[in-house]
Amino acid sequence: MDDQAALFSIIKERSFRQGGEFTLVSGRKSTIYFNLKPTMLDPEGARLIGAAVAAKAHELKLAYVGGLAMGAVPLVSATAAMSAVAGTPVKAIFVRKEAKGHGTQSQIEGLAEGESLAGQSLLVVEDVTTTGGSAMQAISILREAGAQVEHVLTLVDRQEGAEDAFRQAGITLHALFRKSDFGKDLA
Repeated sequence: MDDQAALFSIIKERSFRQGGEFTLVSGRKSTIYFNLKPTMLDPEGARLIGAAVAAKAHELKLAYVGGLAMGAVPLVSATAAMSAVAGTPVKAIFVRKEAKGHGTQSQIEGLAEGESLAGQSLLVVEDVTTTGGSAMQAISILREAGAQVEHVLTLVDRQEGAEDAFRQAGITLHALFRKSDFGKDLA
């Protein structure tokens, strides 16, 4: 089984639920739910995700990978580690939903003293994308810090408007998987 198929299998087994009613971050209701934390925190899932995201960041020639806490933290951590293993290091950061109230009071974490995102190319990552709102929140903060953000990578695109929203903002969405991959009746 190749890495893509292995990752799909882990997601389907550990992170995909169908039936019942779930409220999504966007506020929408759905009978399909993806909770990617069990996959992101699974040793093999983390390795496969990190390798896939690191490969995409390298392919796009991006210096950083980042996203909105909490969902992006395991993604960027796995990516940084697997990019080093692959010999194509990409730095990782994450964006807090609000600046912390102590220490440096930073909203962007992962930069050492004196480091800046100004002029740096960055791949924003998400575990699951519905409307793109969470990624756009992170992108706004990152662009304010001077980062160049033109790409978002999601593990699973729910195919509910994010791709169009990103396109209108001049951003390309890359999805490892789409909701329709989990069943032809889910398209």
